[in-house]
Parts: sequence; structure tokens; C-alpha cells
Amino acid sequence: MGHGAVRERTESLVAWLAGRTVFVISSPPVRRLWEPALKELRQDAGQWSVLDVPDGEAAKTPAEAERLWGEMLSRGGKRDSRLIAFGGGSVGDLAGYVAGCFLRGIEYVQLPTTLLAQVDAAIGGKTGVNLPAGKNTVGLFHHPAEVVADTRFLSTLPEPELRSGLLEAVKMAILLDRELFERLEDELGLLLKGDSEALAPVVAAAARAKIGVVEGDPGEAGDRQLLNFGHTLGHALESALGYGSLRHGEAVGYGMLFALRLAQRRGLDPGIVARCRRLLERCRLPELPHVAVEDVVAAMGRDKKARESGLPWVLPSALGRGEVAAGIEESEICRELATFLTDPWHTVG
Repeated sequence: MGHGAVRERTESLVAWLAGRTVFVISSPPVRRLWEPALKELRQDAGQWSVLDVPDGEAAKTPAEAERLWGEMLSRGGKRDSRLIAFGGGSVGDLAGYVAGCFLRGIEYVQLPTTLLAQVDAAIGGKTGVNLPAGKNTVGLFHHPAEVVADTRFLSTLPEPELRSGLLEAVKMAILLDRELFERLEDELGLLLKGDSEALAPVVAAAARAKIGVVEGDPGEAGDRQLLNFGHTLGHALESALGYGSLRHGEAVGYGMLFALRLAQRRGLDPGIVARCRRLLERCRLPELPHVAVEDVVAAMGRDKKARESGLPWVLPSALGRGEVAAGIEESEICRELATFLTDPWHTVG
């Protein structure tokens, strides 16, 4: 992890790939910028195949996964073949799902190229594709053999992509790491400019926080649910808006803002709420597009986190600590959404 991490891991990666049929799943924009970084990894590999997929959420479809499985079979893929996910969070989600299902599972490595993927999406083994009705509604847990987060790749990210990734780091900080939260408060201006020296410790801290939770709960039966902070509404917004109006981190940002309202209703210190809101405001979220309450509620009902007993909500209980709140009535959610979707920055009275 850090600047030049791929070079540092070249020897072990070359040994892992030696003599194998290797599939690299990536997108054309990433390959145009960074494919030379993989050159040394090819030296002892057997067959090396690059399989392009669309950029962003357009890659995460069952049809795209089926196409990739067909390509891999036709190019001689075997149970001991290797797969490299080389791209952002969507590429990693799709590639991990493809690896987990192909011939009942082959090993893969994540080489994330976006901040969002490096701090969150590439870590933890969650893989999946979207259905029209909901995000990540088809998937499985398939943990990568390794995640190599090279912060060199972040130097070409546009500011909106940096913001999207930083919002996932904010999620980790509010729920799990007060020290990281304070670093984000102090250095947000540098981080939004893509300053590599400022980004490196943020990536490391966010990754450590997530790894600590995942190691204790790999199957999301307990505390790992805390990592869904902001995602209950965030995923619903993405689905209701057709996956085109907000980046994932931006949707999660609005999800956190909404969860803070629910948490304040349940006694969270208003000072903490205000501090979290200020940090989210400084992240310069784009304007929330118009979306109907009923469409958002319907999307939440199809969320993969939903249980027969209802939809659990992850709420902060203090700065750096969270809890899973069950039993919040749909009527309350609808009342809050009616105000929130009209004026998301409105404060709780």
C-alpha cells in the first residue's frame, strides 16, 4: 500500500502468476493511463488476456459477467487460472464476482485505481452485479488473494472522483476512527486537490479500519454491518435515479446526512451532528436530483440488506462509534424523507 506499491509487490505477484493463464479485467480509460504499470507482471505468466469492460456501473450487469465467462472459457481458462481486477470499484466488484463463479472459483488480485476502491470497495471480498431493481442484488463473498493499493494511480483522478472516494473515508471515520475524522477535517483541502502525501495516510487508515472489522466478521453477520453507514439510502438513491446522476460516494454522502438526522432524533449529541455535517458540506456534494419519496422507499425495500423484520439502519452513537438500529418504522422514514429529499441540508428541529 502506498506510492509504488505495485513495484514493491512485483516479485510476489510474478511468482503468483508464473505459468498461469491470466485474465486482466479492466476498462479502456484505465488501460490507456496505467497499463504500462503491469508490464513486469507478465514476464513469467503463461497466456495473458486483457478483457475490457465499460467504465462505471455500466460494467456491473449479469450480461457483462456472462460475456466474460464465455471469453475466459474460449481462451483456455482453468481452475488454477488467475484473474487481476485492474480499475475502480465497479470493475473490482464485477471482476471479483466473475472470479468467484468461474469454474466454482479462481484466485484473483485487486489492483484498485480509484480512491473509493482503495479505501473501501476493493477490501473485504464483497462482489456483485446490479439488477434493474437494485444495486449489488446478485453477488457473493469471494476474498482476493491480495489487494495492492498503489497511490500513484490516484494522480490522474479528477476532483469529483477524489471527492467520491473521500466520502467513503468519511464514512469509515465517523463510525470507526475519530483520529481519521480529525485528519480529514484538518487536511480536506489538500486531499481534494489529490495531494499524494496527504492521501497516503488516509488510504492506509481507512483500509486498516475496514480490515479490522472484516477480519472479525467476514460474512457480515455482526459488526461488519457498520460499514453500511450511509449505504441504505445511498444505494436506494442510486437505484431510483438510474445509476447515472450521482457517483457512489456522493450517494453515500447523502445517505450519511440522512442517517445523522435519524441518529439525532435518537439522542446523538447535536454538536457531533453539526461537526459531521460540516465535513460533508466541505466535500462539496453535488445538488441532489429530484426523486420521489415512493421511488426511494421502493428501492430500499429491494435492498440486499433488508430482512423479513425490516431494514436495519446504521447510525453513529458517538464520533468514532456506531450501532445497528432495528425497528425504525417505515412511517418515520417516509416522514423524514419527505423533508430531506426537498432540502437535504435542513437541520433537525
